[in-house]
Amino acid sequence: MYHKSFFPDLPKVPESNVHHLLFNRPDQREWPDYTLFINIATGQRRSFREFVERVRDGATALGADVSQGGLGLRPENGDFVGILSENCPDYAALLHSLLAITVPFALFSSYSTPYEFQHANSLAQATRIFASPSLLQLALTSGLPADRIYLLEGENKGYTSYDQLISSVRKNGIPRVPVRHATKDTLAYLTYSSGTSGPPKAVMISHGNIITTSFSTMVNGMEMAKTQDPPVWNTPDGLQVTFNVLPLYHSIGLYTTSFFNFFSRSTIVMLPKWNIDIFFDSIPNRNVDTTITTILLVPSLLHQLVHHPRFKTADMKSVKTIGSGGAYLPSQLADQVCARFPDMPRVTEGYGMSEFTMTIAMKPIPGMLDGRAKNKPGSAGILVSGVEARVVRPDGSLADPNEPGELLVRGGSAALGYKGNDKATLETFVDGWVRTGDQIRIDEDGVLFFEDRTKDTLKISGMQVSPVEIENTILAHPDKLITDERLSRYKWLRGGIGIVEAIPKLPTGKVLRRVLVEGYEKGAKANAKL
Repeated sequence: MYHKSFFPDLPKVPESNVHHLLFNRPDQREWPDYTLFINIATGQRRSFREFVERVRDGATALGADVSQGGLGLRPENGDFVGILSENCPDYAALLHSLLAITVPFALFSSYSTPYEFQHANSLAQATRIFASPSLLQLALTSGLPADRIYLLEGENKGYTSYDQLISSVRKNGIPRVPVRHATKDTLAYLTYSSGTSGPPKAVMISHGNIITTSFSTMVNGMEMAKTQDPPVWNTPDGLQVTFNVLPLYHSIGLYTTSFFNFFSRSTIVMLPKWNIDIFFDSIPNRNVDTTITTILLVPSLLHQLVHHPRFKTADMKSVKTIGSGGAYLPSQLADQVCARFPDMPRVTEGYGMSEFTMTIAMKPIPGMLDGRAKNKPGSAGILVSGVEARVVRPDGSLADPNEPGELLVRGGSAALGYKGNDKATLETFVDGWVRTGDQIRIDEDGVLFFEDRTKDTLKISGMQVSPVEIENTILAHPDKLITDERLSRYKWLRGGIGIVEAIPKLPTGKVLRRVLVEGYEKGAKANAKL
């Protein structure tokens, strides 16, 4: 069956640089200045006006000719910037500086091992890298000359920082470079997504993809405003204050802190790395004189919260909204979270994938879209604005309502494809449709329910893990033993060893992993009874 979003259609996506949508809107000229970013680890604050000036001076430092004192970066010269950093306000500033001059960038995982980083960079082919001081040595394994590697924050003798580049522009009065023209298909950045074929793939996201995803969020907000009164935030400036520890190389963290937050005045409180005690200490946020109203986490971190001794005693009365993404949120865990916040009726959830920029479906609020939008327990929500979908059987025919099949989606959020991997691009992006690799059923009310993953990718702590990548790592070792230093910790095997007489496979040779999982679960239940 074919499905179309219940939401109103999106505005026409302009053939322009996303910078204009985010920073050159007439309504922003009337905004009073406000605190945009707070780094909870350092106490550093940055206002909206300071941030915009920093973005534009940063664009000049990166894009001005070398003869003028800039780096002279140009997309037509093959320049490509890698960002290897923990969360910090200048992460967002740097990426917006690059968007303004249309130089694409790669979002490298700050948790990468040297092996993983080298693979990611082999796809990106970065010509310059900006890194956190703690990740400088990893950046140096890229093979780039040291003078092509910069610090995103902090200091280290012999290395130039993003801050120093901006200071040089201001000191020397270098004329600002103009925002460069972009089309809907102009490459903006690379993000990485594991698939069934092993190592992560580099997903190419365009300026048009960012604009489409942003428009979809705006339409959602306008429809919510028709159903409920605008929230009143009990903060010193009357603004929503969002706590974000999700890495900016991950779509949820990226869009929350670098795109969606520029459509209305709000404050982002960043934590570079997850620390549950710092989290609890930060909610009342006495050190920076503001309070947290909104929290964004992945299910594994929510699980840590509800099982931590401080969860029942910490001062969290300022929190009015909690969002979860990156993986399926069990309804029992959502109920445990809501029980702690009696004035919060639900945990905000969504469903998406990197190959579709970010969001495919979201859970609506009651009464939304004149009651057509249903929020059903255990569901993944309804299609967001601008998304069309179909559920297909293995033979390619359309599935009936409530019949599981692979979900295919299309819309302006569909990525350009995979960089350097034409084969995978042709397999995933088919005739305008994106194969999600997920088994989904859509009921008679247009509500999506996640059934299983068609593709072999697993979700661990909100991060994608390919079993094939782990298998290949084992096979690459001469003694067939896994070398843990090649894989991030969240990819490490930790569940023990099971022995089977045969690996269940389809006639095509594809391993039936679900059969293995079911066998394990059956054995675990039997042992539990003993």
